[in-house]
Amino acid sequence: MYHTINDKPKSFCGIIGVFGESDNAALLAYYGLHSLQHRGQESSGILVCDVNESGKFEFKLHKNLGLVSEVFADEEILLKKLKGFSAIGHNRYSTTGTSKSLKNIQPFSVNYKNGHLGLAHNGNLTNANELRESLIREGSIFQSTSDSEIVLHLIAKSPDHEQINQIKYSLQKLRGAYCFVILTEEKLIAARDPFGFRPLVIGRTNGNYIIASETCALDINSAEYIRDVMANEIVIIDRETLKNGNIKSFKIFDNIEFNSKLKQCIFEYIYFSRPDSKIYGHSVDKIRRKLGKILALNHPVKDKDGDKTVVISVPDSSNTAALGYQRQLEKMGIPSKFEIGLIRSHYIGRTFIQPGQRLREIGVKIKFNIVKGVLENKTVVVVDDSIVRGTTSKKLIALIKEANPKEIHLRISSPPIKYPCFYGMDFPSKEELIANKLNSIEEIKNYLKVDSLEYLTVEELLDAMVDQNKNDFCAACFTGSYCERIPNNPNKERYEE
Repeated sequence: MYHTINDKPKSFCGIIGVFGESDNAALLAYYGLHSLQHRGQESSGILVCDVNESGKFEFKLHKNLGLVSEVFADEEILLKKLKGFSAIGHNRYSTTGTSKSLKNIQPFSVNYKNGHLGLAHNGNLTNANELRESLIREGSIFQSTSDSEIVLHLIAKSPDHEQINQIKYSLQKLRGAYCFVILTEEKLIAARDPFGFRPLVIGRTNGNYIIASETCALDINSAEYIRDVMANEIVIIDRETLKNGNIKSFKIFDNIEFNSKLKQCIFEYIYFSRPDSKIYGHSVDKIRRKLGKILALNHPVKDKDGDKTVVISVPDSSNTAALGYQRQLEKMGIPSKFEIGLIRSHYIGRTFIQPGQRLREIGVKIKFNIVKGVLENKTVVVVDDSIVRGTTSKKLIALIKEANPKEIHLRISSPPIKYPCFYGMDFPSKEELIANKLNSIEEIKNYLKVDSLEYLTVEELLDAMVDQNKNDFCAACFTGSYCERIPNNPNKERYEE
């Protein structure tokens, strides 16, 4: 499986919604999904709303397994089949073996008592099992194993006649992390959970409004960033919004102020989001450079012979942290230089290798190769963003040793991951995490066979959150301190997002 050569945490998906005056909403969604490809690489889909020749609203959907460019390889799909004034789109990662099921690919689309409704979801519901079992007892029939489908059933079962109240009713029953884009016949609706675990931004371009997981999806469409969807907020974009620019806003829970309970996922800054994005109101690139700077301040490496220390990143997610690390060494008077010591292949097929084939023989070499001249006889600092199981890190260090460096020092721009995430990251079980399996950083160092290993502490990590309240972040994967009660086995028969 692809996971075995990419031992990194995975964010479940990226979402986008478009509402405008022209019939090219699907094209804007398509470009946005390209920018959000890093958030999900197993499947992709776009749902559009159009008015047909009879003057009736019509929903049109195209989705399949594969990358965005593969799913929409036929340009006729976007230019003809998916014409419409509004659209929602979704890129997906799965969490279990049912990733090949077409039924789980989003967006979902239904026709219920108030008309057509479509939905795409980023996050993970901690009470999905409880809600699903209750709905089944009441007679609901599920077509997928996704926790996202639960929301559609809750909306349909709402006793209220007003659609926005039906949506509000359903969201009030959810626990955990969610960002939704919801498409109706005349509206684009978005919502973000009261803790604001995942980012969601609003932009505008050429008569179109765009709502997306990250600002990079706005940039590709030359859209102006307006603001974030706030935690505990439902926003509505409709024809009136196009005329007067007013985005309608509602609270999910009326007794909770916007952004008052923030527990934003700090891993979005460390790894998930693209460095060119702005999330939670701040630049990802700036935060990652700060992480590297703090890492160097507290855990510097100096060549014992007075030569320049060579700093390399594990591309691509740790590039900017490594730059921050090297520049701080220079400021501290430690001779150093940033080098491209690892070359990453960007052309690995998602499923081109299965267990039992040559994957086990060549391991990490499928994804990385070394630049021997850069590393040979050098003191090398490898900066990476995280270690999960440790299997890939071990192979990577062995690969770097083939270049015969003097020493290898590993620096991690996050604390040790000791606990699973229930809010939208596909972390392994607690027992699989190397920082939980081994008793100390020294033991992890010995397992990886490096000359030294240092992580950021939780306190150092939070210090990098420039101009932000440290209490506004979820760091449960490092501390085990979850912001809500987690049910026993919340992911038993783990329903996919």
